[in-house]
Amino acid sequence: MQKLVESFIATANAFDVEGALSLFATDAVIDDVSVGDTFVGQGGVHQYLERFFVGYSTSSRLLSIEEIDDFHSDVRLDFTGGFGHEIGILKVAINPDGLIERIDADLE
Repeated sequence: MQKLVESFIATANAFDVEGALSLFATDAVIDDVSVGDTFVGQGGVHQYLERFFVGYSTSSRLLSIEEIDDFHSDVRLDFTGGFGHEIGILKVAINPDGLIERIDADLE
């Protein structure tokens, strides 16, 4: 799971939307309480990445990862970008194929 999270951070920091998308299941969901919206499927994840990573020139740094089990982790990130600075929490769930199937995101 750590390698997958690090790959997500690296591709998002490089604004490589297609590379980041390749880490997600086709029916993935990102539910981001901090923006008040849910993004569903590859189209939704693409929109999320474009809007909140590329659009705000977001740079993320991994602060910690707690593996709950083989399929779930709690990830703490330091975000900086056009919005300023925030600490975020991502609850990441992967499917048996090792792809991200859900992220529940919020800010501290």
